[in-house]
Amino acid sequence: MTKILYVVLAVLIFGLLIFIHEGGHFLFARLFKVSVKEFAIGMGPKIFSKTSKKSGIAYSLRLFPIGGFVSMEGEDEESDDPNAFNKKPVWQRIIIVAAGAATNIIVGMLVMSILVFNSEILGSTVVAEVKEDTASYQAGLRVDDVVLEVDGVDVHIMDELTYQIMRRGIKPVDLTVRRYEKTEDENGETVINTKKYETITIEDVQFPVDSTEGYSFGNMDFKVYRENITFPVLVKHSFYRSIYTVRMIWESLIDLVSGRYGMEAVSGPVGVTEALTDAIDTDVKTGSNNFVYLAVVISMNLGVMNLLPLPALDGGRLVFLIIEAIRRKPVKAEVEGYIHFAGIVVLMALMVLICIKDVIGLMG
Repeated sequence: MTKILYVVLAVLIFGLLIFIHEGGHFLFARLFKVSVKEFAIGMGPKIFSKTSKKSGIAYSLRLFPIGGFVSMEGEDEESDDPNAFNKKPVWQRIIIVAAGAATNIIVGMLVMSILVFNSEILGSTVVAEVKEDTASYQAGLRVDDVVLEVDGVDVHIMDELTYQIMRRGIKPVDLTVRRYEKTEDENGETVINTKKYETITIEDVQFPVDSTEGYSFGNMDFKVYRENITFPVLVKHSFYRSIYTVRMIWESLIDLVSGRYGMEAVSGPVGVTEALTDAIDTDVKTGSNNFVYLAVVISMNLGVMNLLPLPALDGGRLVFLIIEAIRRKPVKAEVEGYIHFAGIVVLMALMVLICIKDVIGLMG
């Protein structure tokens, strides 16, 4: 498969994620009988458009694959249509607005369960091996300790554990572990009493550090036990991998705002397409898993980012709806419209700058 086909595949995946997002808005708008004018994938000039004779809804494919929209009667303007968006109860409008992001996250969780099922390794947080010359051993970590927390953050599977250690970078880490009582049987074999334990905090573990492009990442210096693939284990890993992915997105956003990462760490559609093509550019099985996992992360990222309380995003619209629910009357449509318009202008300008950065990066 050539690089061009990879790019085409990446663009199709990006379009599918947009379709899933807008499909969430559309399905609940139709469920609540809101008059929908257009369902569009992409932005800019229309490439294709067909209007349903039954519903009057225009289904459109537009030139630029950087978004989409569901245009509803009474969404940004006053309307006398009894089925207009602004005529529906506020709780229904909240569901419609939140449905896009929620659908991205839910679909991401479902696909994550498939990835977990296909995983060769499902790691626990139970220490299987820790060598004497490692920082964690010297700090007090021992085989069969169950790691419960990293700096106060709960961890339940290996993925969460490795990520939390990784993002600490050069900072010392506190590990909260559960240590079970051990005895020996008549054959000299070690027996673990799972009914007796004291929870221990192992303080100031300085893990080895890798540095990449100016960023420092901590490396776990001990090994954990694998878990046998059973239905409860699959459910556990699917759930916690999804939770940790959403947490990773939020924490990355916080790191960006706090200045830990610069704008060079932000990517738009061009950078995302490059990342997707790079993920698949390896052997078939590993490449496919990497590609699908990255698509899951992007889907969840699309959901999380859209819930941010910023103008023009779904989260910004939710803020106005919540204000309306509390005040029992809406904010003036003109005021909200101006705020969202300003948000769109800023958002589009930011997207253009990020795309230019990504293109320059590709050329370099």
